[in-house]
Amino acid sequence: MKELGDFLKARRAALDPAELGLPQGVTQRRVAGLRREELAQLAGISVDYYTRLEQGRARNVSPAVLESLARALRLHADEERYLTNLATPKRGRATKPKPQRVRPELQLLLDTIQAPAFIFGRYMDVLAWNALGAAIGFDFASGERNIPKAFFFDEAARDLHPEWEAVAKEVVANLRSEVGKYPDDPRLAQLVGELSMHSADFRKLWAGQSVREKASGVKVINNPVVGELRLNYETMRLQGDLDQGIVIYTADPGSESENGLRLLASWIASEDAPSPSARETAR
Repeated sequence: MKELGDFLKARRAALDPAELGLPQGVTQRRVAGLRREELAQLAGISVDYYTRLEQGRARNVSPAVLESLARALRLHADEERYLTNLATPKRGRATKPKPQRVRPELQLLLDTIQAPAFIFGRYMDVLAWNALGAAIGFDFASGERNIPKAFFFDEAARDLHPEWEAVAKEVVANLRSEVGKYPDDPRLAQLVGELSMHSADFRKLWAGQSVREKASGVKVINNPVVGELRLNYETMRLQGDLDQGIVIYTADPGSESENGLRLLASWIASEDAPSPSARETAR
């Protein structure tokens, strides 16, 4: 339950007492955020019980308490799910995850989509992609397929992403969300440990306890062929396997980025090469 305590402490420290209407004199403090007793009062629970939660000594936390804590901590939906996952771990023996495979029909769908797209799996591994997805700059065929490792271990990622710091924060928040779903998964623990050991940037961001499901947004990519691309992305979980998701990138109509994608598509067609999509999809 250490992860639960670390998350509660980080979110408590992030709250501004003044914004919560605490008396002016109370806001003069040596550490940031709320004191334990203040948060316990806001959540309507005893200070002793909240202390045991932060120290990892509480068990069988009720949904009502978790909802109260989420409101007091002002958690957004992804953070509240993460809190619930940590406080109510799955009962029983952990099962070994099945090999992650992309169905041939999904690969056909990727190759049919006239936009950059890829499918990722449980460990944020890229399992499959289409030709335009590779052409915008993601070296899936010969490079690192694990998204967090690619961001923190490959210096080329900083050249590819002009807004690297913002994207790196998002990647770490996405990974923490995955860890919250499977806190006992040894491979996820190994991945976090490897990233923590070899990247100071990752360690700093991981300590921030940010949580965010991979959903939608805007990403700027410095493409080596057509220059800067500003792309919108949407993530959709696959109903047959919720551990997998498909990410599709689009450009605003009439924008320079849309022209850039068209140029890339023409370049791919002129090369007359087979699609560089993933054929070895088991991970």
